[in-house]
Amino acid sequence: MFDDIPDMAAKRAEISPDSVAFVDAESGRQWRFDEIDRAANGVAAGLKKAGLGEGDRLAMLCLNRVEFFVTLFACQKTGIILCPLNWRQPAPELVETLEPVGAGALIHDATHARLAADVAQACALPLFGMETDLAGWIAAPAPAIAADVPATRPWYLLFTSGTTGRPKAVIQTARMAWANAVNISQATRMTGDDRSVNFLPLFHTAGINLYTLPLFLMGGCSTVLPKFEPGQIFDLLRQGRISQFFGVPAIYQAFSLLPDVGEIDWSTVRCGCGGAPLPEPLIRFFAGHGAKVLNGFGMTETGPTVFLMDPDNAETRIGSVGRAQMLTQMRLDGVAAGEPGAGEIQLKGPNITPGYYRNDKATREAFTDDGWLRTGDVGRRDPDGYIFIIDRIKDMYISGGENVYPAEVERVLNEHADVLEAAVISMPDTRWGEVGAAFIIARPGASLDPEELRRWSRERMAAYKVPVRVTLVEDLPRTAAGKVRKPDLRSLLP
Repeated sequence: MFDDIPDMAAKRAEISPDSVAFVDAESGRQWRFDEIDRAANGVAAGLKKAGLGEGDRLAMLCLNRVEFFVTLFACQKTGIILCPLNWRQPAPELVETLEPVGAGALIHDATHARLAADVAQACALPLFGMETDLAGWIAAPAPAIAADVPATRPWYLLFTSGTTGRPKAVIQTARMAWANAVNISQATRMTGDDRSVNFLPLFHTAGINLYTLPLFLMGGCSTVLPKFEPGQIFDLLRQGRISQFFGVPAIYQAFSLLPDVGEIDWSTVRCGCGGAPLPEPLIRFFAGHGAKVLNGFGMTETGPTVFLMDPDNAETRIGSVGRAQMLTQMRLDGVAAGEPGAGEIQLKGPNITPGYYRNDKATREAFTDDGWLRTGDVGRRDPDGYIFIIDRIKDMYISGGENVYPAEVERVLNEHADVLEAAVISMPDTRWGEVGAAFIIARPGASLDPEELRRWSRERMAAYKVPVRVTLVEDLPRTAAGKVRKPDLRSLLP
């Protein structure tokens, strides 16, 4: 898909210079596309003056803000590789994250000045402040830049969660960004008239690509919030200022509990969900309020959009993530092309990462010999070609010789009227080898009896799938993007 791609900020400014690209939710400032391009030129000039050039890595530590995207586009103009860092991590973890990729400088916002200073000292990096240095670069006159961008040149790096070891740096390219924009826009009918809200963390692929960067490329507008603030997002929805919305299940869950959820005209909002399947009760709850929430599937390594459910079947094929989108090829390992069956989902296309930065071993392990990305997820294709995600291969466990996929158990548990959210992991058992352990958040005001839930479950699933241990919890450990961190649940086991 192309060898060179036009400079995204410069091209969008050429097409629609006076249209609004971003709104800063805190200050109310509107940034037009031509302003974004001029600001990116200024930051590019500042970074060059600071001694950074093509291939150098620039670390960034900040909450969501428009200047992040300005810097992202400046990096595309110069070939500098942006490395957004997880501001929730302590300095030692951030140092460990940066060590394998190296960095030439660190940009930070005022909120994280102390954390940035600790990281910079440990890594011997020059520091630049967003409110000082970056603001000065943006304000200073700078020559226009509108360079062709090598389609597969590393543009920015996103770090995996590191739950199975040291985080890996997933290469993101301009080609991946455009392929994701095509996949998203044709699936959600996105146009330049659409409005969305940016609140998911920008060190995560969803924060950048669902849907902010695709919407920028289409000429639409995103309101940028520093981080997830349910009240602010709810007000934007209620005021009709969002036409496209993406969230993880925990966010839809939070909205469903608000007493004034019915004040939103959900029929005007195209809603997407990822990170985990949205439970059937929530799908039906929002459908009852006029919203069709479309389950999807993607990974940092896939740009991320691969699957997204179509609106016409969102309520009739609950649990499905739809079909592979326009620029992604999909196969199920061990299943003939087009035939129903289950197997590991493997992917190919221009939205797939070239690999992991400075980690050839991990790159080789991630791909098959014929070049398909191994997702590590088991999918099932029905006779009509719709895909259902069964679970992560690594999360599957064997109880008494039978395979158990926690996601299947969670889907059943989530159907109980008093269950708000369920998470299931395995635990050792002397008789069966492994059995299930469920952690349950009860609905507000509900009185949930763990043994009653187990009895209820036995009527709806095979006995070997029913969790042996059920623990009621106030909340679940989550990543910054809202996904449940299952490895952390093991510390709660006896």
